[in-house]
Amino acid sequence: MSLFGSSGIRALFSKDLLNIAFRVGLAVGKNYHDVVIGRDTRTSGDAMKHAVISGLLAAGARCKDAGMIPTPTVAFITREFDAGVVITASHNPPEYNGIKLFNPDGSSFDSLQQLQVEEMVLAESYDIADWEQVKYCEVYQGALESHIEGILPGFPSGLNVKVAVDAGCGAASEITPRLLERLGCEVVTLNCYPSGFFPRGIEPVTSNLKELSDLVKKSGAAVGIAHDGDADRMMAVDDQGRFITGDVMLVILARAVGAKDIVTTLDASLTIDEMGLKIRRTKIGDSFVSEELRKGGDFGGETSGAWIFPTISLCPDGIYAAAQIAALAAKNKLSEVVDAVPVYPLFRGSVESQGLAMSQLEAKLRSLKPLSVINIDGIKLNFTDGWLLVRPSGTEPKIRITAEAKTETRARQLYDSCLSLVKESIDTGVKAS
Repeated sequence: MSLFGSSGIRALFSKDLLNIAFRVGLAVGKNYHDVVIGRDTRTSGDAMKHAVISGLLAAGARCKDAGMIPTPTVAFITREFDAGVVITASHNPPEYNGIKLFNPDGSSFDSLQQLQVEEMVLAESYDIADWEQVKYCEVYQGALESHIEGILPGFPSGLNVKVAVDAGCGAASEITPRLLERLGCEVVTLNCYPSGFFPRGIEPVTSNLKELSDLVKKSGAAVGIAHDGDADRMMAVDDQGRFITGDVMLVILARAVGAKDIVTTLDASLTIDEMGLKIRRTKIGDSFVSEELRKGGDFGGETSGAWIFPTISLCPDGIYAAAQIAALAAKNKLSEVVDAVPVYPLFRGSVESQGLAMSQLEAKLRSLKPLSVINIDGIKLNFTDGWLLVRPSGTEPKIRITAEAKTETRARQLYDSCLSLVKESIDTGVKAS
């Protein structure tokens, strides 16, 4: 059994997840003696948080509860502690919850740290601290203000631009509007009140942001900003109400911060490779980008909307990214910036599945005659005119497919060929071992 996916632990809220939460707290508390914890707006957040706190205290660790705050805010204040914990399932539906763990530099627990926690959680038995070693849980005050104060010096005040913000009733409902107002923006809000019953699909993708697009056009805002449940993600629509794809956003933000050394994932567009910068690619998942950025780099991100700015933290920070895109929109017409980024036809999709035997699927995919095959995360096939990636999702029971090529016909051909082979494998019952 593997507890950690590509971005922490996630599952449907249940007694099993609560039991895991207690044991994660116990495992973390045995190795990290001063820990801060926060949660997003999900209805099960308090139950999960207190289960983790119980484990931390039972291990003899000191703990501070920062309340309902975004994931990047937890990561930011973790610099004052040995480790940080946030209770969130990020962009998953509201019936899910989960746990993310952070180091003082804001990076997610790496593979070895996760393995250590996992082994302790899955152990047959466990010890707790003697009664005289058990500490109290204290309240951490002012986390949102600390994060805002950490961001403000990186931007000019008096931006004087109208910005629409859709927080999805998640953890950024208060902080993003407050930060932007401090920067001099006129803020128009949508879904900016905390609720565990998300009023839209919480993942900030184009199909979930029609209201934001309409609000931008109606209000005359220069940009519309959207977050997921815990605000580690930020996506946007331009002044015309058009959704800005993650691949274009990656380029725009890299240019905005003057990055020269970028870390991104295997599924990012060819466009980033043509910027003449140093590019390092990792497995899919912000934790892998974060881990690679610990070795150095100016900027990192994955096209789902997780943007990492090492000057503030090694955690994806949708709040900081919101300030970046607002500052850009204050200086330039965002639609013109978007249209200036060259794009290639790219198709992304998924198939519901509990898993496939990837080695058998690879044998079928090689019939497409790729130039090379990369296996660090699923199967990536490179061609002279494009590429194809198929991999199991790290957060949901799905097989994800991505194809990009120099022409739409070729990109569609690659995508459809892969989709057909994946469905054929599922239909014949080829399951992962």
